[in-house]
Amino acid sequence: MHSLITRLKTFHRDEDGVTAIEYGLIAALIAVVIIATVKTVGTNLSGVFSFIGAELA
Repeated sequence: MHSLITRLKTFHRDEDGVTAIEYGLIAALIAVVIIATVKTVGTNLSGVFSFIGAELA
């Protein structure tokens, strides 16, 4: 029984899994920001090229 309690206390203090989850959440947030930025820039760039094409014609 003492061994089980010791293992549970050790498991409770172990923060390696929590750190991995935090890094995963940070990576996901960065990916969402990059996707939103690329979409916005792509839309704006498409408008610029459309304007240039209209002016050249």
